[in-house]
Amino acid sequence: MIIRTGKHCHLVTPHTVYLNKNLSTQTNLNSLAVKFPITIKYSLHHSTLSDSGVTRISCCGIWQSGRLPACQHSTVASVNLPPAKTGHAASQDEKREFLSLFPDIVRDLAEVGTYSDIPDAQKWYAKVLQYNAVGGKMNRGLAVSLSFKLLASPDLITPENIQRAHILGWCIELLQSFFLVSDDIIDGSKMRRGKPSWYRNDNLGLSAFNDAILLEAGVYKLLLKHFQDAPYYLDMLELFHEMTLKTALGQALDLLSCPAGQRPNLSKFSMERYNAIVKYKTAYYSFYLPIALSMYMAGIRNTDNVRVAGITDKELHRQARTILVEMGQFFQVQDDYLDCFGDSSVTGKIGTDIGEGKCTWLSVVALQRASPSQRRLMEEHYGRPEQESVDKVKDLYMELGLPATYRAYEDSTSSMIRIHIQQISRGLNHNVFFKFLDKIHKRSS
Repeated sequence: MIIRTGKHCHLVTPHTVYLNKNLSTQTNLNSLAVKFPITIKYSLHHSTLSDSGVTRISCCGIWQSGRLPACQHSTVASVNLPPAKTGHAASQDEKREFLSLFPDIVRDLAEVGTYSDIPDAQKWYAKVLQYNAVGGKMNRGLAVSLSFKLLASPDLITPENIQRAHILGWCIELLQSFFLVSDDIIDGSKMRRGKPSWYRNDNLGLSAFNDAILLEAGVYKLLLKHFQDAPYYLDMLELFHEMTLKTALGQALDLLSCPAGQRPNLSKFSMERYNAIVKYKTAYYSFYLPIALSMYMAGIRNTDNVRVAGITDKELHRQARTILVEMGQFFQVQDDYLDCFGDSSVTGKIGTDIGEGKCTWLSVVALQRASPSQRRLMEEHYGRPEQESVDKVKDLYMELGLPATYRAYEDSTSSMIRIHIQQISRGLNHNVFFKFLDKIHKRSS
């Protein structure tokens, strides 16, 4: 989180602290003791930005109010930060090209071959696909072809391979739809992408879980049909299974913070737990999965094959995964903020995190800052769906200055991610990561 005091800006998370270069590390951490009378376990670094470069102080240990272990100082070479960009990662033509393949996806899954003896089920499958797989921003799906074009050698960038990248993109969109249909049932969400959640159509209710299974099964049908002869076919199968498991584990951890039919357990609302939920539930499949698939298509498999300066393909995957997970955590903090303070006509969904008692960035920061009386308000009203309770929690967020904290967090985190991207080894085109970051920075939906 970030606290502004006069001219200075202090950013505090369980992972990083960024301090104004004119202030000492000791002074800044001590000044936080008033607002954060807690013990913080951390692995952090302190960066001061100037025209000449970046100075980093790396620390690890436990900080208690008024005490700070010694830090090791190191100077990092000059880093030229690219300017923050606005706009879209994909052009309208690229979106149209991606969408134009969707009828073929539906035919592959619902109209071809072995299901002709069950026409009613075929038609239903097509309806499930058409309602749930389209209508979103498609960032995950589009990211595969966009990244492939930046990572692959020119001889691999053929119309056939671009189409295959689009098919992989639709596999991710189907996986995403599987998660969303399931999540809406679990959470009781009323809206999704500006229309009623699927389970609310025709009084489907819990039977919509079967449709979620259909969406996930479509992923593996498409992979078999279009990639069974590819040298990276097994790599992709394993990756999709791994990402599905990680996401389900993240969902389980999220649900354990607020068991069904019970009030949330606020004692479990720590930044450490929140980051774990986000890492597993969102970051892996939303950010690492599309880039990893494009790397496979570009011939960068998760092996010990050596490339430039002795860097292996496995190391390139590790570096990509690290920065993309960091980006995914940034994305989820934005999502938490938009759930509470976003415009539902823009986001396409009605915020439910407070009423459902979700472990969110806002709730964790609020509990860190809350006085005893403010914590009692959280314990009384957080996790209650009544509008009066939701409004009281939102009012508390405003009282604690969370909107301003979020805006400062967004700017600082975006800048730090840009620095990390610049530090990635040769062999990975940095523009792959900048395009992803540009898409999510300052987003409103």
